[in-house]
Amino acid sequence: MKEKDRKFYLASVTDRFVRGQMDRRSFLRTAGTLGLGATALGMGFGSRPFGVSRALAQEQLEPSAEVISWLKDVAKPFAGTTLKLATESTPPSNAINSQLKKYFEEATGIRVEIEVLPLEQVLQKLTLDVASSLGSYDLYYIDQSWSASFSQDVFDPREQLQEKPDLAMPNYNIDDFMPALVDGIAKYEDRWVGVPYDIPIFIMIYRKDIYEKLGLKAPATFEDLLNNSVTITKEMGPNLYGYAGQMKSGHYALECEWTSMLWGNGGSIFNADKKFVGNDERGIAALDYYTKLKETMPPGVDQWTWDGQGQAIAQGVAASMLSWGEFFPYFDDASQTKVSGLCEAVVPPQPVALRKPEECGYGEIPGTGHQGGSSLAVSRYSKSPDAAWIFMQWATCADTQALITTLGGGTGPTRASVYDDPRVKANARVGAGTTRHLSVVRETIDKYMGSEPDLPEWAQLSSDTIPVGLGKYFAGSYGSSKEAMDDIASQVETVLKG
Repeated sequence: MKEKDRKFYLASVTDRFVRGQMDRRSFLRTAGTLGLGATALGMGFGSRPFGVSRALAQEQLEPSAEVISWLKDVAKPFAGTTLKLATESTPPSNAINSQLKKYFEEATGIRVEIEVLPLEQVLQKLTLDVASSLGSYDLYYIDQSWSASFSQDVFDPREQLQEKPDLAMPNYNIDDFMPALVDGIAKYEDRWVGVPYDIPIFIMIYRKDIYEKLGLKAPATFEDLLNNSVTITKEMGPNLYGYAGQMKSGHYALECEWTSMLWGNGGSIFNADKKFVGNDERGIAALDYYTKLKETMPPGVDQWTWDGQGQAIAQGVAASMLSWGEFFPYFDDASQTKVSGLCEAVVPPQPVALRKPEECGYGEIPGTGHQGGSSLAVSRYSKSPDAAWIFMQWATCADTQALITTLGGGTGPTRASVYDDPRVKANARVGAGTTRHLSVVRETIDKYMGSEPDLPEWAQLSSDTIPVGLGKYFAGSYGSSKEAMDDIASQVETVLKG
């Protein structure tokens, strides 16, 4: 199938799914066959944990005078232009849309329309735009797992900087983007598919007051995490449980949590021969560990995605979780939760063992800091690519990222310098939108980040095959963990054979 025909068919399939004319499993299977290795496609079937949190900082925060001056000068030829972006609800997009966009529009005379949509609808918009080449959208929000599919439909930002020096933002410094995020999110083969824009990642969050009351230390290992959770549940249950999970059967959330348990116990999803090995000795040990950990969780956890997990911490039902760092600023909001100032963040527990990437297949990188991120890019079909490039530089420059981080709920920056920005550090105190957890996020990205495999069938495997099988196991449908994982292995093999 020619590339143009493939994308048009993918657009048609996506449109049918969104309209309810195709069931979820058929959509995932077809999308995989057409080359959409959508790790986070399943993530889009539920909203991200939280969007913009009320900012802690009370002082007025605005773009720097230097940035505004550059915008006024460089954008003069493009005044009156309208740009369009379709994006998932993420802290960067929400902060720009609700609080920062006005500064860009006032300085440039360029209007920016941002559509905030569920992830599968963002995918639909992009695939239709690419298939038609109409340029309905000037900027593309690209999930990490879509990089291969859209790599030829966007401009490599390095080329834009080199070929259009008159439009280059002073001190944009593309090398400031964290290398692990460039490799894990924004690159496909030798191309950059935009620049890193958003980075949700697993960190360890726990109730410091509960831990101190029971004489416990922050979990440094997976063994610590289990033992602490058992102790808390025994001493304080059923009013308070040791751990909150995200274990809804058939949902991508369950696959995410299982993956962190698998990696943390020395296993991997695939081996170097690209064979599923979640059922090897380490994989069985990981599921046995996860089973024991589940015993320390509140009833009903098998109905929770990340939303239920977060609410269990926020409402004081559970004392810890290994999950998305985006939750932390929300937990500090006294108007929304019962735990403001009571939670602490540390890096994920150290694994029992850790497989090396070269021992795995399909680009899998084991690491207990499970990540899911996105890039921002300029569409090759845009009718106003130069104006879009100006906006993209502004939206991802260090100054704007610092404002997003401070005003947008303490989300993790994708630039190294922003972690040290005085405005970001000034917000590292208890309260809504805190940034006091960001040193942990930074260290996790640098040292402990894990990335799922990249293969066309992963959309179906991660959002259907694996979490459905795991859900059946936790519901008691198998006689043992080995029987469950062997069955999942057989199903994975069937999917890979097509």
